[in-house]
Amino acid sequence: METLIISSEDEQGISLAGEIIRKGGLVAFPTETVYGLGANALMSDAAKKVYEAKGRPSDNPLIVHLADPEDAEKYAVTSPVYYKLAEAFMPGPLTFILPKKDVIPYGVTGGLSTVGIRIPSNNTANALIRAAGVPIAAPSANLSGKPSTTTAAHVIADLYGSIDAIIDGGEAEIGLESTIITEDHGKIRMLRPGAVTKEMIEAHGFEVILDKAVTEKLDAGEKPLAPGMKYRHYAPSAEVTLIDGNTDNVNRYLAGFGGRDDTAIICYSDDTELTEFENSFVIGARADKENTAHRLFSLLRELDTRKEIKYIYSSVPDTTDIGLAIFNRLVKAAGYRIIKTEQDN
Repeated sequence: METLIISSEDEQGISLAGEIIRKGGLVAFPTETVYGLGANALMSDAAKKVYEAKGRPSDNPLIVHLADPEDAEKYAVTSPVYYKLAEAFMPGPLTFILPKKDVIPYGVTGGLSTVGIRIPSNNTANALIRAAGVPIAAPSANLSGKPSTTTAAHVIADLYGSIDAIIDGGEAEIGLESTIITEDHGKIRMLRPGAVTKEMIEAHGFEVILDKAVTEKLDAGEKPLAPGMKYRHYAPSAEVTLIDGNTDNVNRYLAGFGGRDDTAIICYSDDTELTEFENSFVIGARADKENTAHRLFSLLRELDTRKEIKYIYSSVPDTTDIGLAIFNRLVKAAGYRIIKTEQDN
């Protein structure tokens, strides 16, 4: 299959991409979080194409993207809590899990009776949804298990030739997937952290519970309620390991890998004792979590192009605010492999 590359500035191209989705084809498109792989959310066959193109397990649900929060009425059973949080955070990087209506096939939701609803703030994504005239089911536009795509070049590397079109909208603004939440007996359960943080939701008067899957691996028999909960995700080819402990001890541990040709160290610009090594890769300043989040997937993808690198080591990030989302992506990329430094034991 020859994949059509469309500029986000091309209005006729966006219209054509909308027609492709409406008829059951696949289009990768930019959002404010990462690039998504879009399909008609009303067609099971279209959803099946998404799973096949990504190599994605069929019980890993897709998120349904809409143009306006009120459009959720057509596809899900909404609630006052949904509208209160929609008013605060939509359009934006928030996905709300709701009971689905029959119009959304089980092939989209991984067999679940619920559906994730998201209203992206990215202008190109919104224009595509309106051009399609149907809800768009879209996971991240990458091969399953690999780091998510934050540029069209990333999508081309993973999916060119296996999907109908890619809309090039430049670099994703945030760089991490949306926050996923659901109601839980008057509280908010966070299934996946993102740029809409636990603290931000709590500021609107809700108690937020972190689901086990945010920081721990689900058991073999547990069914994922949202994307990214069960399977190994975001992982480059090299083995990723996180090092936990106080900053000085962790940096001393990481320094032990300095200069190794087959090993990469992910560090902060503040870690001057690490940045001197040729195999150190700076992700940003320790205090600038938004930039770290923005850089994470692109850095993991850069490391994936260096075939000599077999091992990647990084410190465990601070987990307040968007730091929790960074930790969530790193710990899944590491397959929950964490080493506690001896001095902190």
